[in-house]
Amino acid sequence: MPGVGGQAGLCGHGLGLPAGQAADAARDLLAAMGAVRGLDTALGLWTKRTLELREQWTAGLPAGAHGVLTGDLPADHRALDAWAAQRTGGLIDRMPVLLAEDTEMVLASALALRTRWLSPFEEGPLETAYEPWAAEPRLGLRRSSVLLDRIGVAPTPGGHVTELKVLGDNALDVHLLLGEKGMGPGRVVEAGVGILAGRYPVVPGPRLPLGHAGPGVLVEKERCERPEPPSLHVTTVAYAMEASHDLLELHRLFGLTTARDTTRGHFPGISAFPLAVGSARQTCVARFGARGFEAAAVTAFDMAGGGMPDLRHVTTRISAVFDRPFGFLALHRHTRLVLAAGWVTDPLPRQE
Repeated sequence: MPGVGGQAGLCGHGLGLPAGQAADAARDLLAAMGAVRGLDTALGLWTKRTLELREQWTAGLPAGAHGVLTGDLPADHRALDAWAAQRTGGLIDRMPVLLAEDTEMVLASALALRTRWLSPFEEGPLETAYEPWAAEPRLGLRRSSVLLDRIGVAPTPGGHVTELKVLGDNALDVHLLLGEKGMGPGRVVEAGVGILAGRYPVVPGPRLPLGHAGPGVLVEKERCERPEPPSLHVTTVAYAMEASHDLLELHRLFGLTTARDTTRGHFPGISAFPLAVGSARQTCVARFGARGFEAAAVTAFDMAGGGMPDLRHVTTRISAVFDRPFGFLALHRHTRLVLAAGWVTDPLPRQE
């Protein structure tokens, strides 16, 4: 959340930076994200007319970012909702904020990303033995390629994790993460971040051993009629999800422990008026389909054939099946910056 600099550590302890450096670091991050094709970011600030802000702090805000809270709560809510919808291309239509009579300021960020797959999937029914998903028809996605390095398996402290890279046409990619049975969402997604950071070595598709090489991965030798290159065959599911989070419930994780104390002020770098975090909420959505991926997040803080062929040739076939709950990371390919993350538990139904 750029521009929040104070002594409470809203961008200090939460980011692992001194409070004096947090605002500049956040501005630099926004600038870098703004240069990424397919990614839109925005910062919004709304204050009561009576709240005086420090000029040095407001000078670091993007142009046009500062709005006014009129005190008319329904009208202010409508204005904030319109901003969220506009800045996310309609993916999120409500600002996740709790306005009250004593709300002096609202600070919000928005992020929206869209990408189309370099190689689209084909839609079809999902065949799975995982009972919660097998209870009703699910929309499966399949594709085949000769790019074996799109799949890999990494040993991690919590167990082996299979990583599938699904590349977008604008360097925005989605990595699907399937852990061993029994690995929870936290461990699998954390392992995925560790893989990106290079903490865990990945065995790429061309080097995977024959047999069950990792969660959901089977490597086989297959006879064929004519010489064929090794191939990768992927099965996964389409999904769409929406989630809301109360960041104050995890105040230690986000560096909000001190800032939520409303008995005193915590942000002298913003205003001489005593400010504290009254609420901190986030709404996010993600959609993964046959042709592409889109996601958005808004975070808001308020203060206050025929015949038998002659099979004389042999090739390698890798099958990767994501037919039970798995994680995903959406990221910028070149910087490895993670833009969205989630856990898939309820794929889209298949419409006949």
